Amino acid sequence: MKKLLMLLAVLPLAVPVFSQKKIRDKHITHQQERMVFKQWDADLFTPTPGFLYLNPEYWITWALHPNYPKTDLRPLGPIGPQTQRLALAAAMQSTDNAYKLHADTIRGLATTEMLNYSGAVSAVDPLWMLFYSREFEELISGDDSNILAGLSAKERDYLVSSGAYGWFVEESHALLERLQAARNTDMDRGSRILAYHRMLDEYRKLRATWEDKKQKAKLYLSLRDKNDAVKKKDIPISKGSGKKTDKQIADEILRASKL
Repeated sequence: MKKLLMLLAVLPLAVPVFSQKKIRDKHITHQQERMVFKQWDADLFTPTPGFLYLNPEYWITWALHPNYPKTDLRPLGPIGPQTQRLALAAAMQSTDNAYKLHADTIRGLATTEMLNYSGAVSAVDPLWMLFYSREFEELISGDDSNILAGLSAKERDYLVSSGAYGWFVEESHALLERLQAARNTDMDRGSRILAYHRMLDEYRKLRATWEDKKQKAKLYLSLRDKNDAVKKKDIPISKGSGKKTDKQIADEILRASKL
């Protein structure tokens, strides 16, 4: 019994083991090579027709597709689907790049125009920062109480009572409102700079007029004080025939003040 069992255990080892055979079909290999990288040549298709086209393998393979060897079906061939897809992808990429360049150009122009027109960025305009901000500094940061600084009490009272001070304050405020509107309104940068230029010219004229009024106020008060001093001294003023001009009256007051 033991011998029988040992025989049954050793028996499988004695049976030859058959492995799967690797099949190599040259026709399939040729077809795979043609579809990927080999030149599509009708003379290289196998099986060949043989002598007088009597090869049965040829007819079995190509009888139903006689035009197949004549038609280049390589995906990577000159007109193959993969070549067409790659060409189309390249064309689409070129189109995308053109659209992107166009979009970037439009974005750049839009940004430039926004910076050119927007009043929100007028404060960082180079010409404003380097020139106009300094020229309008007194108008923007000026205090109405400082307008009469450096004047005597009589001169301040005279300018206020005569209305010159109110006129200058009103004109300054109106000019400041126009300046702020030009800075905050969306407009072309050239138009904004021209507005600055016109208002700067008006502001300089306004300042010159105000300085002239202050000088005339000093002169008027000086003449008035001297006239009052003459009247207090009871110095008679010579009367000539006819009416005297203002210049003659002023000259007489000055002469009397020197006595």
